[in-house]
Amino acid sequence: MFVTFRLHGSLPRGRSFRPDILTSNGDAFAAMDRLLGFQRYRLDAYVVMPNHVHMLATPSVPSPSWLGPLKGFTAHKANRILGTAGSRFWQDESYDHLVGDGEFERIRRYIEWNPVRAGLAANPEEFPWCSAAKSDAA
Repeated sequence: MFVTFRLHGSLPRGRSFRPDILTSNGDAFAAMDRLLGFQRYRLDAYVVMPNHVHMLATPSVPSPSWLGPLKGFTAHKANRILGTAGSRFWQDESYDHLVGDGEFERIRRYIEWNPVRAGLAANPEEFPWCSAAKSDAA
């Protein structure tokens, strides 16, 4: 499943995007999964960009049982860190769709090369908020 969450207020004012046309800190996703103590999905790839998050996950349960709680958990944590408790963090819509077998590696590359295309890193491994970055803790 390919998922994109956009930060609230990061889109131009007065502009709304239908979820069906939106094709374009990962640690929080992994931490939530570990804290809950059960596997709702396997996180295959992610990138945390300045105004959106992409993730590629292999779900083991229907997506409504983990996508909503994931957005709520990450919004709560981010607002606490930013000192904006109670504020909206994510846009109302998110884009998600199931990925066919032939699309998996293409989407993984799309996600991990997102910071390079945006000019934030020379290669995916240099961007610390990306699954391509190597972690010594792993």
